[in-house]
This record gives sequence, structure tokens and C-alpha cells, in this order.
Amino acid sequence: MMLRLQPALNEAEGSRRLSSPHLVRISVASPDAAIIELLGFSMIQTLFGSLEDQKRPGLFERMKQAVTRTRENLAERIDEVVSFGKEIDRNTLDDLEATLIGADLGTTTTQEVLNKLRDKADRKQIKDVQELKRLLKEELLAILNAANTQPVRRVDGMPEVILVVGVNGTGKTTTIGKLSQVFRSEGKTVLLCAADTFRAAAIEQLEIWGQRTGTEVIKTKPGGDPAAVLFDALQAATARKTDYVIVDTAGRLHTKTSLMAELEKMRRTAQRIIPGAPHETLLVMDATTGQNGLQQARLFTQSAGVTGIVLTKLDGTAKGGVVVAISRELGLPVRFVGVGEKVGDLLPFDPKEFVDSLFE
Repeated sequence: MMLRLQPALNEAEGSRRLSSPHLVRISVASPDAAIIELLGFSMIQTLFGSLEDQKRPGLFERMKQAVTRTRENLAERIDEVVSFGKEIDRNTLDDLEATLIGADLGTTTTQEVLNKLRDKADRKQIKDVQELKRLLKEELLAILNAANTQPVRRVDGMPEVILVVGVNGTGKTTTIGKLSQVFRSEGKTVLLCAADTFRAAAIEQLEIWGQRTGTEVIKTKPGGDPAAVLFDALQAATARKTDYVIVDTAGRLHTKTSLMAELEKMRRTAQRIIPGAPHETLLVMDATTGQNGLQQARLFTQSAGVTGIVLTKLDGTAKGGVVVAISRELGLPVRFVGVGEKVGDLLPFDPKEFVDSLFE
């Protein structure tokens, strides 16, 4: 089949246009796809959009892929616990306890969930394994939704300041780079502040992420005053009317009093320049550390004024149930989850999509 194309934009040459109509040969390989050859270049396009767009998974599919190991550790083991035709009673739920704890929901959260299910089992309200999963999903979603009632503080006419805290090794600096990409993809302007002056490597790493995402980094020399570099960054952001300032901080352990005092000094500096700053303090946690990470989060929350969680490496663990434990025991919302190594592998956290992905 031959078609004649009218002059059109040539993407390979930017804004230049084809000077005259050109013939195109189309070979139909399937009902919904066509191979188009134009000027020696080949491209594949479907009649309903590019194959690239069709192959790009949505947020739910990406979340589902990320929690594959947790799903195998949870939903599939429930099927093993509840054999076909078996009556679901208190004994069944006792067997389920080890499965929930194994997925890192934690003892407290597990007992709370099972107590509610036991009441239903006593009244013969759980007919089969599908009903059990549905009720379990309801309970987990209720816990996550209860913690996600705290909205992100929005500001008008001034930069929104996000302080990022966490121990070294959790993926803190990498998360900042990915977060800047999230905002830039929404058409927002972002400035990165390298206030982790304790390690020279941290400044260099943030600069690399700045180059990857096309985001400017305000920095000082290693060993410099973090509050001073934050002052410079906020002054610059205010003058430029930047939408977001994301601040990297030293990978401080919650037991290091001097570092926690430094963090408080940075808060005071931010508030002097931008009232109400920082508007969000995100604690970066490594999902693979499970309950140990939860203990760290408790102490950080008490001393650092944490308002939300970013959970990294969710794709590398079978214990993704720690998301629920964090929400239940800390009362903090999970804002984002890391699901891979690429710059676009930071997803906004949606409680319903997360719970659905554990069972579907």
C-alpha cells in the first residue's frame, strides 16, 4: 500500500519542514499495527498511538510489579493457609498470623487486623478465601487512609521548602534527585540545596543528579555550614520565584545530638527567610530494613519533626507490609515509594493502589 504525505514536521531536524509531499510504504503486519518507512527511517506505530506509549505501564502496574515479592509472601500464602473448602474460623486466622508478620506488618498491626477478622469469623461472616482477602484489604486500606489524612502544606507566592532527612544508605540523595524529576515533569521549577556538607561525596552525588535532571544545585565546600548554604539557596529561590527547594541533609543517626541540633538550626534559618518553612520534612526509609527501619523512624519523628515518609527499595523486598506498619504505628503518611534505579522510578503513594497490588 502506498500513501502520499503532505509536508509535515520532521522531528529529526527540529523545526524544519519537509519541502514536498513524500511517498510512504505501509506494511500491515497485524490488525492494529503498521510499519511505516519514511525517507529511509523505519518506525512502528499503532493505529491507536505509539507502541512506546502502549508499553509504558501505568502507576498501578508499576506498583504491582514493585511489590511482586511481597505479594508472593502475602496473598499467595493466604491461599496455602486457607485450603479449598476449608472453613475459615479462629484457627485459620491463627495460622494467618505468621504470614502477616512475615510480610512485616509488625506484631501490633497484625493483632489489630486479626482481632477484627476473628469477630467476623465467629459470626460466620467469612465464607471463603476471596471474602477473607477482601476483608483483609479493607482493614489494611483503613489503616493507610487514617494516616494519609494530613495534607501537604501548600504555599502561595513563595518557594515550597522540603527538608529530606535519613541515615546514610537509605537512598536519601538518590531520592532527592528523583523527587526533583517528579516536580519538573509537572512543569515546576526546582532548586536543590546540598546541605549535607559532612560528606564531600554527598555534594558530588547531588551534583550528578542535578545534571541528570537539569536542576541547579546550590552548594558550599565540604565541611561548610549547612545553615549558610540553605540561606543562600532560599535567597536564590525567592529571588527567582522557584516553586520547590529540596534540601539534602547530613545522613544523621538519630543518636547524634550535635547533628540533630544542626538540623534545628537549619529549620530556624529557613523560617527567617520563608515563613512556615520547611513545609514538609520527609524521612527516607529503606524498605528492606523492615522493623529496624521503623524503630529509626520513631526516633526521627520525635526529634526531627517528620511529616511524611519516602520508602525506597520497595521492589527489593518481600516485606513491603512495613508500609502499613509505618502508617499504623507512626501515624505518618507515606508520600512516595522508590520502585527501581531509574530517574523516573519514584512513584506517588496511593493507599488503594498499594493494597490492590498486594492481592491482584
